[in-house]
Amino acid sequence: MSQTQKRIAEFLQALANERNSSPHTIRSYGKDLRRFSEFLGSDLDLGEIDHKFIRSFLAELYAAGLSKASVAHALATLKSFLKWLGRNGRLAKNPAALVSAPKLPKRLPRVPSIEQLDRALSPKDDERSSFPERDLLILELLYGSGLRNSELCAIRMQDLSLAKQLLLIRGKGKKERMAPISDAAAQAIRNYLPRRSEVLARANKIAAVEALLISLRGTPLTSRSVARIVKCHAIAAGLPSETHPHSLRHAFGTHLLAEGADLRTIQELLGHERISTTQIYTQLSVEQVSKVYDETHPRAK
Repeated sequence: MSQTQKRIAEFLQALANERNSSPHTIRSYGKDLRRFSEFLGSDLDLGEIDHKFIRSFLAELYAAGLSKASVAHALATLKSFLKWLGRNGRLAKNPAALVSAPKLPKRLPRVPSIEQLDRALSPKDDERSSFPERDLLILELLYGSGLRNSELCAIRMQDLSLAKQLLLIRGKGKKERMAPISDAAAQAIRNYLPRRSEVLARANKIAAVEALLISLRGTPLTSRSVARIVKCHAIAAGLPSETHPHSLRHAFGTHLLAEGADLRTIQELLGHERISTTQIYTQLSVEQVSKVYDETHPRAK
């Protein structure tokens, strides 16, 4: 293992131990830094690189077909790594500080309307689903509590308090928050739990599985499965084919704001660290208002 590879391993370990970064974040950073280590090779030391070398690395990423967003992420990862080296006395300066990130187009996420989500969440006999009680609960929690896909899959049975209608959520950076459970989601949980017990009994796994959401095999549900389930039900309800779990989280924030909730409350409910992240919902609401105006006002046509 080269000196650079050792430093990368130490940095990733620090992310896990000191910053409580999620496994997804650590994997993503590791992928970017392995690319950089390969580009650096064994002929150069980290102390020898400059901003021109880093720009060459970014050009190599573009040549490999990476998007602007992926290149920007790689640069952010590299800046974080080199800054960490500097703080720990292993690098005199951070050459990446002189490199600007590629300018990304601002694209607002498409948010399903309240009417579209009402159709998707209407209780019905669904022949498309082999586990309809679970699927309805997934949709209710994503939209009703504004959860991330990873947060949803991480919910354990002991995190659930039906009496208080609250969920303990483990968010990014292992930060915990309490999320409210809507009346509709609470009813969906009550309908789901007996079916969950039946599935686990058939799989002989009743005592072994802590996860709230499970597959028909009695194993914890994965985020990939949740994405597939959401897309299937979204298309059936007439939503765009690109609808995914985060679309329902965006809808949660946008619809709360439209109904008069303040940004600070939405920030707490969504588990955003910075209010600037939550402010995207003001942009979404303005865009929707403009769309309604364009479609309905006689002078706008």
